[in-house]
Amino acid sequence: MNDAELLAALREGDESAFAALFEKHHAALVRLAAMYVRDRATAEEVAQETWLAVLHGLDRFEGRSSLKTWIYTILINRAKTRGGRESRTLPFSALGGADSDDPAVDPDRFFPHDAPEWADQWKEYPQPWGGAPESEVLNREIAGRIRRAIESLPDLQRQVITLRDIDGFTAEEVCNVLEISETNQRVLLHRARSKVRRALESYFEESRL
Repeated sequence: MNDAELLAALREGDESAFAALFEKHHAALVRLAAMYVRDRATAEEVAQETWLAVLHGLDRFEGRSSLKTWIYTILINRAKTRGGRESRTLPFSALGGADSDDPAVDPDRFFPHDAPEWADQWKEYPQPWGGAPESEVLNREIAGRIRRAIESLPDLQRQVITLRDIDGFTAEEVCNVLEISETNQRVLLHRARSKVRRALESYFEESRL
């Protein structure tokens, strides 16, 4: 069902269409709201408020963005408002300031600029993970390490990697929802993925000792 068909069904009060939409997006909405408010219970409230706003606003939706983008934009606006009331402000690093000069990969892992033949090439390659058994990659301990690594990221990096790699958003959708440029989205995603990979490399190195 495309956006136009789904929107028509929702406007006609099709409960099954709304249930399917809710099932598809509710968990992701709660995850995203949790990045702005103090606890999961509040995030659930914000998500519920978002669904009510969607239902009440269907007749006013003009289709200038996708239905998905519209829903997540409503969620973010409400989460920011709730977070503001809780005096939870974004750190300066979330705006790209304090974190903007932080290298995604440790420079010591490359040969120096003036090294003959090997200038700026890898001196220490990333550890390969392809040979790890599937059961090891998917076990709880590694999943927990990934979760903690994502939770420790600056806010915008955390939002971008969550939307792209957990919730399956396209780059364009992330740019529209978070109101950032394509270049900024790409840089934030690269930095976030690099830091998560670094955390996992440390885990695998520790496990080999």
